[in-house]
Amino acid sequence: QVQLVESGGGSVQAGGSLRLSCADSGRIFSRNAMGWFRQAPGKEREFVSVITWRGGSTDYADSVKGRFTISRDNAKNTMYLQMNSLKPDDTAVYYCAVRTGAFEPPSPYPYQYGFWGQGTQVTVSS
Repeated sequence: QVQLVESGGGSVQAGGSLRLSCADSGRIFSRNAMGWFRQAPGKEREFVSVITWRGGSTDYADSVKGRFTISRDNAKNTMYLQMNSLKPDDTAVYYCAVRTGAFEPPSPYPYQYGFWGQGTQVTVSS
């Protein structure tokens, strides 16, 4: 059974940085694309960034492009999201997710992800 555990969230001032981690205890990690999504209060869950199962290709939402970097270490069953130059609009609960289907390409659509972590809060103050 896949269990995803996010960590690294917190409160920072605008312009600061955080690094989120997503650890997969179910060991399904290495063959599946994965992604980061976020949900702010009163808003729908939205795409942030995705990465292929080997980590060779990534994609980002326009709102975070150039500021966030996604990566993964399959040997450690862990995915990361380095967030720099944070803005108040980045405030949200951040979720990691595993794409349904081994070797499937990453997708920006939450419904194509079958396993989700519990989320970690990121708060950016101005």
